[in-house]
Amino acid sequence: MPKFIVLPCTGSETDTPVFATALAVARQFGSHLAFLYVRPDVRQEIAALAAAEVGAVSGIGDTMERMEREADQREHATELQWRALCRREQLTVRDGPPFDGVSAEWIGEVGADAAWVAEHGRTADLIVAGRGQVGGGFAMDVVEAALMDSGRPVLVAPRAAPASVGRVVCIAWKDTREAAGAVSAAHPFIAQAERVVILTIDEDDEPDDRSAERLQRALRWHNPHVLVQRMVREHRSAAETLLGAAARAESDLLVMGGYGHTRLREAVFGGFTRHVLERAELPVLMAH
Repeated sequence: MPKFIVLPCTGSETDTPVFATALAVARQFGSHLAFLYVRPDVRQEIAALAAAEVGAVSGIGDTMERMEREADQREHATELQWRALCRREQLTVRDGPPFDGVSAEWIGEVGADAAWVAEHGRTADLIVAGRGQVGGGFAMDVVEAALMDSGRPVLVAPRAAPASVGRVVCIAWKDTREAAGAVSAAHPFIAQAERVVILTIDEDDEPDDRSAERLQRALRWHNPHVLVQRMVREHRSAAETLLGAAARAESDLLVMGGYGHTRLREAVFGGFTRHVLERAELPVLMAH
């Protein structure tokens, strides 16, 4: 059960759906939310800038002072936004148990976002991350680090705040270790869902795959309302077929493994997985 949730906050408008997604989960399970803000390491950035300028130091002091001042202002503004959120949503601010309800804490670090998200994520039950700007590309670095370097499940928030998370759970099923790990991470949601739909795409090279039915039989020990839906890809990609089925099922949570055709790190976010994360209009729970 996700009782300790880490979510990175950036101070930008992209935080809104991330916070809404995390709050929806926290209210289901009485979770503690650890809001992680990573302040840029100005000295390191200045060193990189100086190296790029081939050792030029003219104006470096003024640049460092300006960047530190901007970092101070951004950090202060982001923390004020977080405190306003806690008051508005009636979150109890505390840094330790016990507490019966939803609580929150602010964690500040200095350095690279992806590295700190992975480090704090390793001790969390769940990481909730965003996807980047509306209309922009998928913000891969933080999600990639959270998924590949933490060893913990990652809930990728949609670009618009969801009304609910986990009322109807769809599982993108493939008979792989990654998919099995994602289903295991989703058990708390599966147990509470009104309906669970196992989505599987029939593959020409696996005509007799009955693993979806085995999964259905096992999950019915957790929730009796589990269905299997087999799909044919036809003229659409596998990702488009999957997302279309999830939309028709009125799903508000998609569960899937992080796949690649090879074991290369980059492949996990290639093809199918990247397409789903870029196009999905619902929260996506992943494990790898």
